[in-house]
Amino acid sequence: MSQVNVQFSVASHVMAALGLSGGEPVRSAVLAGSVNADPTFVRRVVSKLAKAGLVTTTRGKGGACALARAPEAITLLDIYRASEAPAAFAVHAYPVEERCRVSRNIKGCLGDVLRDAQDGFEGSLARRTLADVVAAIRRAG
Repeated sequence: MSQVNVQFSVASHVMAALGLSGGEPVRSAVLAGSVNADPTFVRRVVSKLAKAGLVTTTRGKGGACALARAPEAITLLDIYRASEAPAAFAVHAYPVEERCRVSRNIKGCLGDVLRDAQDGFEGSLARRTLADVVAAIRRAG
């Protein structure tokens, strides 16, 4: 069975929490509590976001992070790419069974379809901003 990757959703969670903070820095322990995930994992996610220029961080006992730009200037595609999550769609890596017509051809045939799906997914993320997510969270209460 395929393993689900949560890097993008955790990165989005962290970014939304920072977006709701009104520009105030938030400690990684608070973010980890919000995600309800291991603090080390959340710090790794924050590190990727910082490397991508989406957040600023301060180190030390009182270390915290904040958004590097306004939520309106950060797309969900920015967050997706920063999270380094694997592609949403992929062709399997099982070896080709040369005696089987499907096995010999399925990877090439599906490749274009899955690339189109990935492009559509990324296009959808590019049209939505962190501000959209923050606004939806505020509406939801």
